[in-house]
Amino acid sequence: MANFTAQDVKKLREDLGAGMMDAKNALVEADGDYDKAVELLRIKGAKAVAKRDDRATSEGVVVATADNGAATVVELASETDFVAKNEKFTTLADKVLGAVAAAGATDVASANAAPLDGKTVLEVINENAAALGEKLEVRTVRRVEGSAFEIYLHKTSQDLPPQIAVVVAYQGDNAAEARSIAQHVAFANPSYLTRDEVPTEAIEKERATVEAITREEGKPEAALPKIVEGRVNAFIKGISLLDQDYAKDNKISVAKAAENAGITIQGFARVKVGA
Repeated sequence: MANFTAQDVKKLREDLGAGMMDAKNALVEADGDYDKAVELLRIKGAKAVAKRDDRATSEGVVVATADNGAATVVELASETDFVAKNEKFTTLADKVLGAVAAAGATDVASANAAPLDGKTVLEVINENAAALGEKLEVRTVRRVEGSAFEIYLHKTSQDLPPQIAVVVAYQGDNAAEARSIAQHVAFANPSYLTRDEVPTEAIEKERATVEAITREEGKPEAALPKIVEGRVNAFIKGISLLDQDYAKDNKISVAKAAENAGITIQGFARVKVGA
């Protein structure tokens, strides 16, 4: 009988994020040799990951950093929340973030090609995927330039790592208000900084939709233009950060809150795991 203990099984599970039976079977096959069991699990993991290319990665973690006039947000995705809260996985996310930020990557392709530990980010991720036994991938990369930054990481569940990351780029000295605006972004989920950034196609599509809805409601023909314009304006206001009602004080807009605080919002990024 293989010479190993329950503590060996536990250590193998913690080190590699493997399931209990997988860890136990690897130690049995390795005749109690811990290093050999690790290698067996890595080989098994590599084969499993190769078969999981089409598997969904709906869990994971978001991480962010800012330095030298730019902030970077990375979403590292996994298949399960079991792996998402594994210390090896969260440590990997931090290493990937550092490499991606240092390379100035702005999308997934350039992030995967960034150098890390003498390899590429993609190669390091695949090695860890083999060890952890499920598909891992960089799913989102956002980079924002600005004068100063406030980073807000939000946990949607206390037993999981951050699931929403927000970066607000701003000019000014009121970091506390910039953080409050970052928290607003996490809650309100705007798509654009200003109404001028909203694509014309999106506005016209919304206009056609609300006009059809307004007609279905039987509103008077003469009142249609005003009602439709009001609803289109509400749509734009809902997706433009500076036009949104401020979550901290809904009597003013985010733009007014920033003005009152003496700061100028230069840009933002919001990334949610699985979104």
